[in-house]
Amino acid sequence: MSQPRLLDKVASVIKLRHLSERTHQAYRYWIRRYILFHNPGLSAANVKRHPAEMGENEIRLFLSYLAEEQHISASTQNQAFNAILFLYRYVLNKHLGRIAGIVRARQPKRFPVVLSRDEAKRILAAMSGVPRLMASLLYGSGLRIQECVRLRVKDIDFDYQQIIVRDGKGEKDRVTILPRSLVALLQQQIRRVKELHKSDLLKGFGEVSLPYALERKYPSAPKELGWQYVFPASTRSTVPGTELIRRHHIDESVLQRAVKQAVRTARIDKQASPHSFRHSFATHLLMSGYDIRTVQQLLGHSDVRTTMIYTHVLNNGPMTIRSPLDGHPVG
Repeated sequence: MSQPRLLDKVASVIKLRHLSERTHQAYRYWIRRYILFHNPGLSAANVKRHPAEMGENEIRLFLSYLAEEQHISASTQNQAFNAILFLYRYVLNKHLGRIAGIVRARQPKRFPVVLSRDEAKRILAAMSGVPRLMASLLYGSGLRIQECVRLRVKDIDFDYQQIIVRDGKGEKDRVTILPRSLVALLQQQIRRVKELHKSDLLKGFGEVSLPYALERKYPSAPKELGWQYVFPASTRSTVPGTELIRRHHIDESVLQRAVKQAVRTARIDKQASPHSFRHSFATHLLMSGYDIRTVQQLLGHSDVRTTMIYTHVLNNGPMTIRSPLDGHPVG
């Protein structure tokens, strides 16, 4: 029996360790580039030099090349590094020594694009339907776009006025606020989901994919309403690698396009995106006097220093500095 190809082994280990599909795609991409970098002119299926025969020096050369020649960002270089470390530690079971001398990509100091309250309202007013409700959740609850599209019916807790974010960034769960102004709209959306789910069931479908091994543990769960996505896709599709036909969540690009158009319609001159609503959520809470630790928990940041960026936005803004053109302050 032939040995499984390296990238197939990577996929198996990623699945075993319950990493996301997005992580799988990213790690696969960087591992393939690492292999081809040291085997120029070859395809991934025809590799002469196996990663197991390489080590610290080859990793250093590859990562330095990305910084010096490809001019990638620091976060992208870190992702490539993590992918290669994953390959050696968990797939090849090879211990790596200290990898010194890597040319590090520069980490640009950029402040997030923050909308004023008026700008956020104008953009939302220029939207309609499901995209408007989703954007409102990003601004009202501080969700990431992935967290929003992956919301399930059971994650909306109307009694306690909260949203449970499952398997967020870093594979962590957290709780954030449910805006009261969105309760009726979300209840209406869930009623639509219920009708759509009922129709799917009558047609012999109605199943949704579950995370990790829950589907084996709870065989009937994929057809339960609670597991259905709050924002389902308009059509059913085949689950990659299987013959199963299920209804996935709405694609992120639907919201991205809607926000882009709304920014134009509202005549906002900032480079705003769906993520700007999350930045604005944090900044406006801090402006209202909420404790930074509370905001950190709502955002799901592991380190409060990540949340501190929003205090920089406040401290560096026009609220704390008086222009010399305006004269001396009174008093």
